[in-house]
Amino acid sequence: MASRYVERFSAKERVLHWFVTIAFFILVFSGLGLYSRLFTGWFDLFGGGKGAILFHKIAGLLFFASSLLLFLSHRKEITTFDEDDRDWVTKRGGYLSREEEHFNSGKFNAGQKLFGIFIGAATVALGVSGVFIWAPTAFPRLIVQFSLLLHGLTFVLAVMFVIVHIYLATIGNPGTLEGMLYGHVRRIWARKHHPKWYREVGE
Repeated sequence: MASRYVERFSAKERVLHWFVTIAFFILVFSGLGLYSRLFTGWFDLFGGGKGAILFHKIAGLLFFASSLLLFLSHRKEITTFDEDDRDWVTKRGGYLSREEEHFNSGKFNAGQKLFGIFIGAATVALGVSGVFIWAPTAFPRLIVQFSLLLHGLTFVLAVMFVIVHIYLATIGNPGTLEGMLYGHVRRIWARKHHPKWYREVGE
């Protein structure tokens, strides 16, 4: 295996990633009925409205803490941009090109970095606004109304970004998911998608 694969994520990184993922989807499914009456049927998954609210609050706390920890553990890697990243952004990752593009990406390409930054910001926005929504009578009405708006908009954007993230990690870029499932990826995949990172750790 050593000759064909290279480690991409440690067990600790993978456990934290999947913990955040599970908490996120519990939030999505328990929050759908709170977001719109069209989805109140989802409450049945949690034993009713009160159960959904309880699950939402607990999952919210777990997501906030674990998502921030995940962001901070990769903060330097995802907040540092260089010329190679700017090239990726300029060419939009090559996804809109008819010809195959190759980029000199590090451990994370520019798109993954932007996603990580967005999720970090969304975590803070959802967490802070959630505090005001949690106890609406304890705060001024204007703040609570703004928090509801911010919470809802961030929720929609987060779901959209996560759907794109899942697509790019699976169908869009075959082989990517292996790193988060098993901790290692094929060397040929690493050389193609993250050559700068591969030169640092794989050769």
